[in-house]
Amino acid sequence: MRFGLCCLFVAEKISFRATTAKVLGAMDRKAALAKVSGICLHNADNLLLAVRAAQRLGIGAFRITSPLFPRMTHPEVGYALEDLPQAETIAARMDAVRTFAQEHDIRLSFHPDQFVVLSSPHAHVVENSVRELEYHALLAEMVGADVINIHGGGVYGDRPAALARFAETFKRLPENVAARLSVENDDVSYTVADLLPLCTKLGLPLVYDAHHHRCNPDGLGVCAATELAATTWHGREPYCHISSPREGWNANPKPHADYIDPTDIPQCWHGRAMTVDVEAKAKELAVVRLMHDLNV
Repeated sequence: MRFGLCCLFVAEKISFRATTAKVLGAMDRKAALAKVSGICLHNADNLLLAVRAAQRLGIGAFRITSPLFPRMTHPEVGYALEDLPQAETIAARMDAVRTFAQEHDIRLSFHPDQFVVLSSPHAHVVENSVRELEYHALLAEMVGADVINIHGGGVYGDRPAALARFAETFKRLPENVAARLSVENDDVSYTVADLLPLCTKLGLPLVYDAHHHRCNPDGLGVCAATELAATTWHGREPYCHISSPREGWNANPKPHADYIDPTDIPQCWHGRAMTVDVEAKAKELAVVRLMHDLNV
């Protein structure tokens, strides 16, 4: 198993900056672009630090924070990379991330926010979602990330109709988005069993989240779900997610714990070639402890 860190660090001196549309909108365009350019360069610099830290810690995958280039898709204060005064330096730093990750076999991915919903019945929501996915694909191309993972979205009172909308939207996605897109079972709306027919029909990889499956079961066992999800990757290394419940399985199991209980790792995962993103509040400390606990 290759273990992955999600977005942030708690002990390493690595940080990512953000800004708001309100702040940028209060500035003249030149000043706003200068400000956001500095933020993007800071974030690209720290992304390079992040992949270097992952390699040093023995972590084999890194999920990149979505607002790496903050407010890029905003309808009023958005921008293109070439608009930024430090565009060339930013692009060079992103290329350095790509090179380092490839040389050290660190797998990179994205997991856009929950407002990216391809199954929505509202056209503006879908349009905004596609725009966000195009932004993520731009970043993915720059750094060599092969996965942009999303959830199925809402059910809207009719799960088959919602999944049909998802499928129709997927078919219209640009190739650089569709080739990287994956979908994940969640803890409320869509189980593995719900998503497998969609994934089979579209050739869409399924990211199997074992914690979500335990919270939102569908009759499939964990190992059966693991095997079925793996078939949707068609020879690519499957992605899975793991987390442990903060309050234990006998209380509210949904909030994530600081660390992973090693017994929550399915036995059938041991020895498999797969990427496992560790969704734990202690971030890199949790990944390192889990690898130690499992003697990986």
